[in-house]
Amino acid sequence: MDLCAICGGEKKKGKTTYSVELGFGVVVIRHVPASICTQCGEEWIEADVAKELERIVEMARKNKLEVEVVAFK
Repeated sequence: MDLCAICGGEKKKGKTTYSVELGFGVVVIRHVPASICTQCGEEWIEADVAKELERIVEMARKNKLEVEVVAFK
């Protein structure tokens, strides 16, 4: 069992929404895989998922999108 480093609760696989304010716009990425504490709700994103999130955000920054809402694949 994987335990939460914050409260000691149990972490379970789930999905979250990740958003970034770019100054000129915002990126919202839905259905992001994460481990979520069943007790306090703290979320952890794996390194490979974080790398993909960075790629998506960088594309939105490059394209100067005011609002970008995408689903994580």
